[in-house]
Amino acid sequence: MKSSIRSIVDINMIANKFTSSIVLIVGPDHYIDAKSILGLSMTLYRDRAYHLQIHGPDQAEAKAAMLDVFAKHNLKVEFHGE
Repeated sequence: MKSSIRSIVDINMIANKFTSSIVLIVGPDHYIDAKSILGLSMTLYRDRAYHLQIHGPDQAEAKAAMLDVFAKHNLKVEFHGE
């Protein structure tokens, strides 16, 4: 089932608050820039699990905010990184 427009917009807005690179990984070779609303709208589904990678100066804050927004919309995500 496709995710709601609200969840796509919320994830995108939160991601764009940070300078860190925020990438969702779907499958072995599909990467989505969380700051790209087009990328999110084409690939964000509720029944899929995502892997989140964040790199940059505000990584800790971005990680907490991204995990919160995914939980708010009942989307499955795991953080991979430091």
